[in-house]
Amino acid sequence: MSAIDLLSGPRGRRLCLRIATSSSAQAWTAMRYAAENPSNTAFVDGLIKTLDDLDLTWVATTTDERALLGPLSESVNAARYWQPPDEEDDLLTHPAIVDALRPIADAVATAPTGVWWSSPIALAEQRHAEWLDDGRKTPPSLGGAASKLADWKAATLLNERRSPSPRRKVSAPLSGQWWSTPALSRLPTTTRGLPDLGAVQLMLVEDGFGWEDARVTPLAARPGCRIYEITGPEAWVELVGRYPLDVSRSKRHDWWRTTGRDGTWEVPDWQAVAADFDGVHLTVSGYLCTAGRALPVEGAHTLLAGWDPDLTYWLTDALSNGGRAVDWRRDDSVWAMHVSTSDTS
Repeated sequence: MSAIDLLSGPRGRRLCLRIATSSSAQAWTAMRYAAENPSNTAFVDGLIKTLDDLDLTWVATTTDERALLGPLSESVNAARYWQPPDEEDDLLTHPAIVDALRPIADAVATAPTGVWWSSPIALAEQRHAEWLDDGRKTPPSLGGAASKLADWKAATLLNERRSPSPRRKVSAPLSGQWWSTPALSRLPTTTRGLPDLGAVQLMLVEDGFGWEDARVTPLAARPGCRIYEITGPEAWVELVGRYPLDVSRSKRHDWWRTTGRDGTWEVPDWQAVAADFDGVHLTVSGYLCTAGRALPVEGAHTLLAGWDPDLTYWLTDALSNGGRAVDWRRDDSVWAMHVSTSDTS
């Protein structure tokens, strides 16, 4: 992951800004003034000067995995794909401010604790996170992938047919299924575990609901799994181009609000992808430079939306239980192991 790649996407730019504001109270204040008054040259110049004066030594020297995961979590949580960019994301389209973030992006790109952000799926460390705050306890559903994908495809096509006509004004106050993933399909998803964090997904959830209790289950992948790696915009566009599915009507209004673009939209046909791959993994670096961008693909555009960093969607019955589930609880933004549970099946 290069600094240029990192600054090419709204989530990567937001990460760099969050590192700045977590490093300095002055940077936080300067950012707020500039975000609330983007046409005020003095405030924008003040933020740029503050960014230029930052001491970023800690980024290159820290051995704490969570030091960068904290700012990353804030950037991920701020993702919205059914509304216009917020004032901070708007601010981060200012070329001079993006230029001022370059030293931060350079530091992140070479940070030792971020080395795994560009790495492929860690097959031996896959964990499923199940949120317990609503009182439900639903272990990961590891079978029936083909049937789930068939249902997903049928529901997606039905939703597309029932969505508003393209003749409706794009600015009409309409919303729908804004994600580009096979969400709501009950396909299992996993992220890697880290030494002090049961699953990366505990900290990296787009537009999270503030969950504080989770159950993390190790899952084992069968040998020889075929994994497609989304490492950046090119890999996402290639996937959509190979397995295109037109979702223009159902995504139109939401994705126009978040990107400013109206026209044909496509996502991967996940049922077709499953014929060639057991899972699709989004690297953290791939997320940072891809999510939220309207990307051209063979006469249409696509958007990576609603996919958490390091998350793998499993499209075939390639997983089995890998050990004892463990409960985790968040207290003051810090996740810690809470209670071990019995073996799951």
